[in-house]
Parts: sequence; C-alpha cells; structure tokens
Amino acid sequence: MRKLALLLLFPVSALLFAQTKYVMVIHGGAGTITRESMTPEKEAAYRQKLTEALQTGYNEIQNGKSAVEAVAASIVILEDSPLFNAGKGSVFTHDGKNEMDAAIMFGKDKSAGAVAGVHTIKNPIKAAIAVMQKSQHVILIGRGAEEFAREKGLDIVLPSYFWTKERWDGLQRARQKEKSDKTSKNNTKNAFEIDQKFGTVGAVALDKNGDLAAGTSTGGMTNKKWNRIGDTPIIGAGTFANAQVGISATGWGEYFIRATAARTVAAKMEYQNKDIKSSAREVIDEIGAMGGDGGLIALDRDGHVAMPFNTAGMYRGTVTEKGEIDVQIYK
Repeated sequence: MRKLALLLLFPVSALLFAQTKYVMVIHGGAGTITRESMTPEKEAAYRQKLTEALQTGYNEIQNGKSAVEAVAASIVILEDSPLFNAGKGSVFTHDGKNEMDAAIMFGKDKSAGAVAGVHTIKNPIKAAIAVMQKSQHVILIGRGAEEFAREKGLDIVLPSYFWTKERWDGLQRARQKEKSDKTSKNNTKNAFEIDQKFGTVGAVALDKNGDLAAGTSTGGMTNKKWNRIGDTPIIGAGTFANAQVGISATGWGEYFIRATAARTVAAKMEYQNKDIKSSAREVIDEIGAMGGDGGLIALDRDGHVAMPFNTAGMYRGTVTEKGEIDVQIYK
C-alpha cells in the first residue's frame, strides 16, 4: 500500500517541482537604476519596450525560426529605441560621434560574427550576423565593416540618425566633469560617475531544435576616446554561446574582457559541472572583486536562466516556452 501511495503522489510532486523552461532572456543594460531616479512614465516605457522585444523574439521561436533569428528580432527592437545605449540610443564619444559595436554567436557550431566602431549601420546586430553568415571573418571594424554591410544590402543611415538630446546632454556633462576634475587623469571611474546606466542590450534564445544563440549590441561608453572597444564584440568576453549555454553581458567592458566573462561562465558549466546560476554568479563576483560592475544574462539548453548583476539595477526579462513574459528592472 505504501508503494502505491508513493506512486500516486509522484505526479503531483513532479508538477509542484517542475522547472519552468525559458526560451529567451534579454537585457537592456545594468547600472545605477533605482526607483527614486525613475519616473512612472519612463519605467512604463522601459517595461513596454522590453516586453515588445521578448514577444517579438518569442514569436520567431514559435514560428520555427532559428535562435539567431529570434535574437536578431529582439535586439532590433531595442536598437531602434532611444531608451537603450545601442543603435538609435547610442551614447556619444569624446569627439561627439556614435561608435557602435555588436556581436552574435550560434552555439550549435560556434560560428560567430561581430562589428566594432561603426557609425552608419542602422542595426549593428544585423551586420554582425552578416559577418557570421556571409564572410570568412569574425570581426570587422570601422569603414570596412560599413562597406561590407552596404554590400550585403543592410540599412545604412546618416550619422545624424543616432543623435538624441539625452545622450548629447550626457556627453556635455561628462566633458564638464572632466574639465573641472583635476584628478580625472588618475580617476579611471570618472566617465562612469557621470552616467552609470550601462544601456548595452543583449538576448539569448533557445529554439525548437534545441539550439542556442547569444547576441549583444552597444553604443559603448559616454565620452570614450581613441576608438575604444569594449567587451561586446569580443567573442568570449561580452558574448558567447556553445551547445550548452548562451551568454550576453553588460557593464564595464574592460573588466569583462579581462575576466573573459562570457566564456568563463560556459567553462565553469562544461569543466566544473556547475549549474548556470552558480557559474554566472561567480563570474560577476570575480568582476566585482576586480573593481568592475555590470551584469549578464545566461540561458542553457534545458531552459534554465541566470541574470546576476552587482549594480543597483538591470533592465532584464524572460519568456517561457508557454509565452509567459516577466520583465524586471530593480534589484
């Protein structure tokens, strides 16, 4: 009788402890994002756009499209919004220009593509995908990347397309701070004290074939100089995917590069048999110990998600295989 009772209870227990399976996770940047600094209208706008990005990517998955296509669809929504530091909402360099980076990686065969320091490509994530699928290279930069994108029929726009008042004003504050701070040469955190909302966007998707893809797109850091490149287009730092897990990062890129952050998450899972949450958390803790800040999103082949960060907030969201969307902003 006891065995029979246990057997009868098993289906109920299985239902109670069933793991929610996610098919997509996205981020819109990490930083000093607090309720106190956010108006209700702006918070609603962020939530709406993140929801739209998740729904768009989810629709691609439901229609049988690949993880790469789902990631692209979601990131394009965020690149076209001035709310995020990518595409239309990209921040300005010290010279008053917009320099954008993006990367994509397909976990099934570890194919990858990236562009860096581009000024005229409307959707850098599409250019990264074109590099992956239509060239023998992994990273193209500057004018060469723009020429390649033009040859492949991608949308090319005037640099003025990316101008927004909020980002321009952010640059002026950064310039003024730099002028007035006599110790700025020794203060490597100076630029981040001006605007600590790292608006880099990213997405990881799990398609119906069980394949993963991860993508990231960014405008870099306000007031950056000398054609600085962060972690976003560097495969293994800000973007990585294999057959087991996909990762996209956001934050202080120099630290994510030094920690080979995205690849390290995957390596902890592959070689140390750690779960996705422990692996992701350990990497963010390492970056914090080094003096860096930011966060990352990760999704594994079983539909498990991790979204650790060490800042006040991170724009982030998930969608389950049933289409249930959850968007979060604060810690």
